[in-house]
Amino acid sequence: MEKIILVGHGSPKKDANNMDVVGRMLHEKLHPGCSKECVFTAYLQFQSPTLEDALESAVINGTKKIIIHPYFLSAGMHVTKDIPEVIDGFKKTSPDIEFVYTEPLGVSQRLVELVVERMDEAAGFAPQEIEDKSFEILSKDADLSTFDAGLHPIVKRVIHATADFSFLNTLTFHPDALEAGLRAVRAGKNVVSDVEMVRAGINSRTLNSWGGRAICKVGEVSPKEGKTRSEIAMEEAIDENTGIVVIGNAPTALQRVIELINEGRIKPDLVVGVPVGFVRAVESKAELASQEFPYITNAGRRGGTPVAVAIVNAILKIAGQADKKG
Repeated sequence: MEKIILVGHGSPKKDANNMDVVGRMLHEKLHPGCSKECVFTAYLQFQSPTLEDALESAVINGTKKIIIHPYFLSAGMHVTKDIPEVIDGFKKTSPDIEFVYTEPLGVSQRLVELVVERMDEAAGFAPQEIEDKSFEILSKDADLSTFDAGLHPIVKRVIHATADFSFLNTLTFHPDALEAGLRAVRAGKNVVSDVEMVRAGINSRTLNSWGGRAICKVGEVSPKEGKTRSEIAMEEAIDENTGIVVIGNAPTALQRVIELINEGRIKPDLVVGVPVGFVRAVESKAELASQEFPYITNAGRRGGTPVAVAIVNAILKIAGQADKKG
């Protein structure tokens, strides 16, 4: 499989060096559910790893093709001189590897749309106002009549996160799903996720206020023969205080969770299984939808981190609103 390297400039301001976040998002987009190291990130100044470090890591990983993308808006000296010089050095020492150097971000209609979005945000709409307006629009366009009223906030948040109304036809809820999720949250139980991007998206402040934590161990384990990192991470992370298991990317993790539950080895209150992709995603979700324990899933290939996070955060918000009313 090819390796990809994103190269950014780097900044003395530590929190401005967010290439690793972009790298994880790209990896998830290109290789949903993949637990291998396919995307590397690098910086030219102020921050590590350097481009040389990233190229060395990619070479060591035994790839035959490395794609380098300069994460810059225009083709300045870094893009036209500095980065190509480093690549040329590796071409000489690794002649069997194909190096592909892409154009920078450049001029794109999608960037123009992003600028317009940022202008709209700065025109007087606070983040909460934007969210409220979005929910108002989708509520007019979405026919929620096939769902119980209590599930409407979850369905709306999924559509809001994806801008995809097809989830109206594919989301599937066990009859006890919502109550099971609320019970877990209120009991201060933890939420275990299959990938770090899902864990990071969960509203930890709200979850922590009930006493629970968002947990992901995929970065702490190594793959073993016959098992993916996601499967092993599930086995190691789920314990007696696990209330919700949420899977947005790895079908193998979802299938392993189903096995562990049916074997009586774990007993979470709710399983949210919405892995995305072309390999085993459809089958794993269909298997989940046939279970007797509480679950939330969707049919088809769509899913992923935004859907998984939206479902969990909706449950957290419902729990908080119910507590205030109580």
